[in-house]
Amino acid sequence: MIVVTGAAGFIGRNVAAALNARGRTDLILADRLGTDQKWRNLRGLEFEDLLTPEELPNRLESTPDGSVEAVLHLGACSATTETDADFLLANNYRYTRRLAEWAVARSARFVYASSAATYGDGALGYLDHDAVTPTLRPLNMYGYSKHMFDLWALRTGLLGKIVGLKYFNVYGPHEDHKGDMRSVVNKAYGQILDVGHLSLFRSHRSDFADGEQRRDFIHVDDAVAVTLHFLDHRDVSGLFNCGTGTARTWLDLGRAVFAAMGREPDIRFVDMPDALRANYQYLTQADPAKLRAAGYKADFLTLEEGVDRYVRGHLRTLYAEAS
Repeated sequence: MIVVTGAAGFIGRNVAAALNARGRTDLILADRLGTDQKWRNLRGLEFEDLLTPEELPNRLESTPDGSVEAVLHLGACSATTETDADFLLANNYRYTRRLAEWAVARSARFVYASSAATYGDGALGYLDHDAVTPTLRPLNMYGYSKHMFDLWALRTGLLGKIVGLKYFNVYGPHEDHKGDMRSVVNKAYGQILDVGHLSLFRSHRSDFADGEQRRDFIHVDDAVAVTLHFLDHRDVSGLFNCGTGTARTWLDLGRAVFAAMGREPDIRFVDMPDALRANYQYLTQADPAKLRAAGYKADFLTLEEGVDRYVRGHLRTLYAEAS
């Protein structure tokens, strides 16, 4: 049996689908569905049970030892704008500790979602080395809540038995429920359909031209493949970047969306809101050396390949059904 948390969310849903594709239907899924349309992500999945995050620990405690092969903990509050620090501590830090301790005590594989947000402004680089981790300074409470668990797992030695993945800018199918936390690919497609052009934030730093701010964009299919690599290779542990190692500009992304839609680019710039400027990252780029050393050999989709797959294989159908 495999437990997947955040299973109605973005990465979690895609991981559950990939497990189904392997023939694994002995899944216990956990997520909070709320009152919006998030439940739609569950359609097409095969699983044994669906629990709320509050129900999961008690269910695990009543599960016979040895019956749970792995816990893939991908559920969290991922809003970088969330300001309720107590909520983030309880949800992203203490809850993760509880699941990790349970899994390790029962020799179940534990893979959890950390975040590239732990790197802060990137001034210290993007190395996922244990010596670097304590020096990092996240810019927001979301990143800090993830960083707290990374630090705790490192300090206690638990990181030598589990795997944490620092997901960079993941985009792809089944993120539609995320509201303002959706990828710019998703937002751009809708905006271009509505008004014919794409608006990007103007740069407010002299060393970056407008639209030249850079991100390490990774398609969710690649993020899933990395996640399952560590499910399959239980001899490997530690904290790893989950990014392509290549930083691309917002202009590159915008042009890729227009190309996938068969349109000529029309990209305009707007001022960044004052509230975002102080904590805005102008460059993110994963160092994938440690990931490669852990045996992950597959090539990553290029930005153009990934955007084309997302637009033609998902967004086009999604918007057609909604119209």
